[in-house]
Amino acid sequence: MLSVAKETEIVQALPAWFAAHARDLPWRRARDPYAVWVSEIMLQQTQVKTVIPYWTRWMKALPDIPSLARVEGSRLHKLWEGLGYYTRARNLQLAARVIMERHGGRFPEDFDAVLDLPGIGPYTAGAICSIAFDQPRPILDGNVIRVLTRRFGIGGNARQAATNQKLWRLSERLVRRAAEALPGRYGASSQFNQSLMELGALVCAPQNPQCGACPLAAGCFAREHQRTETLPNLGPRPRATQRRFAAFLVRQGNRFLVRQRPIGGVNAHLWEFPNLEMASREESPHEAAVRLFGSVPAAFEALGAIKHSITSNRITLEIFDAAGLPPPSASWDGQWLTPREMARLPFTAAHKKIRQRFASRTRPAEPPDRRG
Repeated sequence: MLSVAKETEIVQALPAWFAAHARDLPWRRARDPYAVWVSEIMLQQTQVKTVIPYWTRWMKALPDIPSLARVEGSRLHKLWEGLGYYTRARNLQLAARVIMERHGGRFPEDFDAVLDLPGIGPYTAGAICSIAFDQPRPILDGNVIRVLTRRFGIGGNARQAATNQKLWRLSERLVRRAAEALPGRYGASSQFNQSLMELGALVCAPQNPQCGACPLAAGCFAREHQRTETLPNLGPRPRATQRRFAAFLVRQGNRFLVRQRPIGGVNAHLWEFPNLEMASREESPHEAAVRLFGSVPAAFEALGAIKHSITSNRITLEIFDAAGLPPPSASWDGQWLTPREMARLPFTAAHKKIRQRFASRTRPAEPPDRRG
């Protein structure tokens, strides 16, 4: 266990480094817990550079908890369109409604009340309470895990309970020491936790960490023992699964066939073009079209492919122009919409790319058939 003096040295070095090197992020300019909360939810599984324009647009459209609680679902999903993991957006609204009902529209300061909100776990609750309310609450995300395991030489699998709890205890001890080391200074807990996350993001990177620029380099276990490539220990990576889908552009004049994904499934509430997963590696797109539509169109043109990943799934989405096909069965429940109408709706990330690349312009009218 570290001595009090060593802990104090660490918790003083990090905020000083943070004051000189922290990125100017828009949510750091506000202590409003709502702004902090939205940023923390958006930053889950998403890079900072991606989040900034989304957060800025969201805060302009939904500047407070009441506006989030009452916004229509289509508007909510449109604001989130492209960020992925859409359950996050729906949980934000569910939590806003809980805050309106149980807390009079005021974001709760009590840690347990924050933790009880939909979509908020221990890390997010700790981040909000420490950043917005300066409470000495521990945090433990990927960046923090990397800093702590490397600095203190914690070699156990960070995803397993025993090591994970050890890291939580260490994080809690340090943030409490930060609050004690600077008594009476508002922002001590907030600054320490943010500096811990920022160090992992900017210096203690997953590959090629910038140890020469690290304020904790002296005494760092990983640096001294050349273990930066092996720490943290996150266990074996799940094997990637290759999956193939076919999507079809079915049109009637200036309108395309699309549908809203059903509630309860993946990407619920979002819109998509007719598509299905290939039944096997050997199934052809023509066979997939027959399976979905019951026939193959006379005009069947490959337009390209989109590759994307969802967790450990590596997905190839092949796109085909299927003009002239009848719509799928009535159970598919589609609608015929123009490009302008589609642009107002939230599409899944891959199908948004289809819309932008292949359905944003309509074809010129075909010349009349003069045969016979």
